[in-house]
Amino acid sequence: MAWTETTRHQYERGMDRYASDCTDGEWGIIEPFMPSPSRLGRPRKSNLREVWNAIQYIATTGCQWALLPKCFPPFTTVQYYFYQLRDSGTLDLLNEALVYVARRLCGRDQEPTAAIIDSQSVKTTEAGGPRGFDAGKKIKGRKRHIVTDTQGHLLTAVVHAANIQDRDGAPDVISLACASFPCIKRIFADGGYAGEKLEEALAKVSGPVIQIVKRPEDAKGFVLVARRWVVERTLAWVNRCRRLAKDWEVTIASSEAWLIIASIRQLSRRIARNIN
Repeated sequence: MAWTETTRHQYERGMDRYASDCTDGEWGIIEPFMPSPSRLGRPRKSNLREVWNAIQYIATTGCQWALLPKCFPPFTTVQYYFYQLRDSGTLDLLNEALVYVARRLCGRDQEPTAAIIDSQSVKTTEAGGPRGFDAGKKIKGRKRHIVTDTQGHLLTAVVHAANIQDRDGAPDVISLACASFPCIKRIFADGGYAGEKLEEALAKVSGPVIQIVKRPEDAKGFVLVARRWVVERTLAWVNRCRRLAKDWEVTIASSEAWLIIASIRQLSRRIARNIN
């Protein structure tokens, strides 16, 4: 969206140290979900807002852990909290809560009843970990499977090897989405998810109905396909974080965590602007 004189102040971040730093309004949303101080061991010395800013800096710029600017806490400290947030499920819980708030601000029901699924294949590096070759996209790496609501809010994400076809990887991400948002009754998808195999897999778990949205037969070149453009826009939103330009992670858990962090970044900014 182009800035106007009316909206310029909502998007301007020139007063911050880095454009990735969270504002007071955004930190007010994030802070309640941060880990509480442990009653054992040494007292906490790190500022959790600075820790979160460091995580946001890495997500936005894509820099290596050891190249984190010295104005942030030591990168080992930031790593410790990143793994704690990842493994405790706090990131998923925070994203779900922000989705609820964002939907209410849009005038929608808190629980989504319809969703959209799609995948994105990305290259991996020499870091190792699970990977495969996507023959359709000619990419050796991993596949990011995401489910969004009809507003484009990321509901859940699963990462797996790129050689797994969309219809084979879909049951896992759909089951995860329905566990977090049980009101989902219909999921829109492209032709890659068509077939009895996926329908039978969802029927066994009482999953939602899959509705295939096809590209118009007379269309030439790029066209917006109803419903499907929403999830494509979400992939564009999260790809603004350079950490996601490739899959740099060794573990699948970290790959999924950075996707959720990118979603939290986008949602917290949107909510803070609307509230303030």
